[in-house]
Amino acid sequence: MNQLKEIKLKTFFLLGICSLMVLLVNSNEAFGKKKTEGLELLEKIQSVFVDIAERVKPTVVNISPKEGGSSSQNRKTPNAPPSGSGSGVIIDQEGYIITNNHVVGEAMEVEVRLSNRSKFVGTVVGKDPDTDLALIKIQANEPLAYAPVGNSDQIKVGQWAMAVGNPFGLDRTVTIGVISGIGREGVNLARYENFIQTDASINPGNSGGPLFNLKGEVIGINTAIINFAQGIGFAIPSNMAKKISTQLKESGKVIRGWLGIGIQPLTEELASNFGVEESEGVLVNEVFDGDPAFQAGVKPGDIIIGINGKVVNTPSSLSRMIAGIAPGEKIEIEVIRDQKKEVLKATLIERKDQATLAAIPPKPEKDIGINVQDLTKDLAEKFKLKESKGALITQIEPDSPADKGGLKEGDLVREVNRTMIENSDDFYRAMDSTKKGENVLLRILREDRAFFQIIKTKEE
Repeated sequence: MNQLKEIKLKTFFLLGICSLMVLLVNSNEAFGKKKTEGLELLEKIQSVFVDIAERVKPTVVNISPKEGGSSSQNRKTPNAPPSGSGSGVIIDQEGYIITNNHVVGEAMEVEVRLSNRSKFVGTVVGKDPDTDLALIKIQANEPLAYAPVGNSDQIKVGQWAMAVGNPFGLDRTVTIGVISGIGREGVNLARYENFIQTDASINPGNSGGPLFNLKGEVIGINTAIINFAQGIGFAIPSNMAKKISTQLKESGKVIRGWLGIGIQPLTEELASNFGVEESEGVLVNEVFDGDPAFQAGVKPGDIIIGINGKVVNTPSSLSRMIAGIAPGEKIEIEVIRDQKKEVLKATLIERKDQATLAAIPPKPEKDIGINVQDLTKDLAEKFKLKESKGALITQIEPDSPADKGGLKEGDLVREVNRTMIENSDDFYRAMDSTKKGENVLLRILREDRAFFQIIKTKEE
């Protein structure tokens, strides 16, 4: 009996070992299969990037000063390459090339070198400093390889991106990353900003080169980096580049719409004073006589929250919207006035280069400390004021909050708490009716700029 038990135990043990060996074999086979599948997947992903790089590199060009001539960087940026050197991308068989304005500088002709090292003299068709874009044309004897321009409105944060350019003279360098952000503004690189942010490496010499998606479509024109950070580069959206290049091709310049207002952002204090949420819209601080906004009935103190049904929440977005609408087109302006919504209609005119887009106010001061007098013709000429009415600041108390806050002699007060001020008496009456410690909203004109400013009266 004991012997039988021992035989059974040995048999059970051997069966267990066999089963474990079968499991191990099957497990190794499964692991090996998964390992093979994983490697195949990585190779497929890798082949996508290799294929894109092979297809797009012939479309990327090197741009440098024409021999015997020179070009200059007209914009100092964190990534500014040596004067006149940079990249570009061919966008059609005719030889049109998009690049940055700061790459061509003041030059009207540049040297363009293709991937096969052939060289051409490129004619600068047109430039647009406001978006930092330029269009170049070369004449070739045969159709050129070109990159299709994609729809940048469809890109999403997190998708793959490939930058191709000539950093530090290293021709057609390819780097890969992702779209890190969209709609970036306030970078202070151009008047109209709506940048794509990417962590695909961009270096001096990449300026003007393309940013591609996985289809090999141009979704942006690389333009700048932040030099004290890693992996923060900016590209101009392809839709903006396409629209600007089309205008440059057709007329050699960009024609933009003009509304005729001065604007500023809504700070927390300003928003509270006007009874709206912070960043709910854009505050109008000036309306230019005779311009479309004036004719439409827009007033200083209006808060613009929409144009043609599109939401407006920053001065940059409003300026970009208006600039993108052709002169002569009618628009609907949605405003908040006295906490009530209104819709006004205006017909845009063409923006002139000398026109002022917006006024930027100084930082708010916490108190007042000024003397004023009636505005005279001589004082208006002295302080370069176009107005004929208002209360002119003639003295500011030293070290007062007004002094420290940035108000200056020669500033003209046109409103106190939304009440129009035509002379010094109006100003002092308005101030006398203000309770101690109560917020006071002033609208100030300084030369050709206007801005709203909140101050607080002293507690006695």
